[in-house]
Amino acid sequence: MKTILITGGTGLLGMRISFLLKEQGLNVRHLSRTENLNAIYPAYKWDLNAQTIDPKALDGVDGIIHLAGAGIADGRWTKSRKKAILDSRINSSKLLTKVLKDRADQPKVFVACSAVGYYGDRQDTILDETAAPGKGFMSEVCVKWEDSVEGIRALGIRTPVIRVGIVLSTKGGALAKLNMSYPFRVGSYFGNGQQYYPWIHLDDICQIFIKALLEDNMTGIYNGAAPLPATNKELAKAMSKAHHQKTLLVPAPTFAAKALLGEMSAVVLNSTRAIPKALQKM
Repeated sequence: MKTILITGGTGLLGMRISFLLKEQGLNVRHLSRTENLNAIYPAYKWDLNAQTIDPKALDGVDGIIHLAGAGIADGRWTKSRKKAILDSRINSSKLLTKVLKDRADQPKVFVACSAVGYYGDRQDTILDETAAPGKGFMSEVCVKWEDSVEGIRALGIRTPVIRVGIVLSTKGGALAKLNMSYPFRVGSYFGNGQQYYPWIHLDDICQIFIKALLEDNMTGIYNGAAPLPATNKELAKAMSKAHHQKTLLVPAPTFAAKALLGEMSAVVLNSTRAIPKALQKM
């Protein structure tokens, strides 16, 4: 395997995967709304609205990692924002399916992204990959997201799907948002803090994607989360400890989170005790 094409490659996860693949001697390309063939990772243009893609982006590609999708927690879930979150995932998969169907030189593997939001709010129920989807907008998005790549699988291309947990990194993502008040010796947790967060370190989730890319026996659904999910309150305490300081932990009441974030409060209030059972069996 020599050349990998990544969608959503400029995000936190995409950039780190790109770096790690290049370190292994692989050629990495990105799909982007703006062409830049002179970038470190050459960017070929695609247009989801017009459903077009530069065909050269796929020339000689051995594998695809499909990460594209508008950020689930980047803004309140207005009607237009929810449409953007869903359309960015479905339309990108639709375009790739259409383009790959007409190519003789199809990639060997297509690693698709989903999220542990698939399971919804399930309190303390332990959730492996066989668990049914939950309820709510995040579950709806994930179900449709995963369904959107079935056309790729139908082409005979190996299509593992990674349900990504809450990615922790000092370079951005969830940790940066949770960490904002700690420099002022104040931390917080939501509600009673007992909701489970299926966290995972950035490099660990990247290695899961790379493993799925390179290992032919990975074909199904995989939870990309640490074996031991932490509660929101446990995570808050761990962050305080990491700062090597005394921190006042202040609960953010459920009603306040709902008032501030609206329906998007599900991101911080849902309890999803997902475990990587499929990966642990390998």
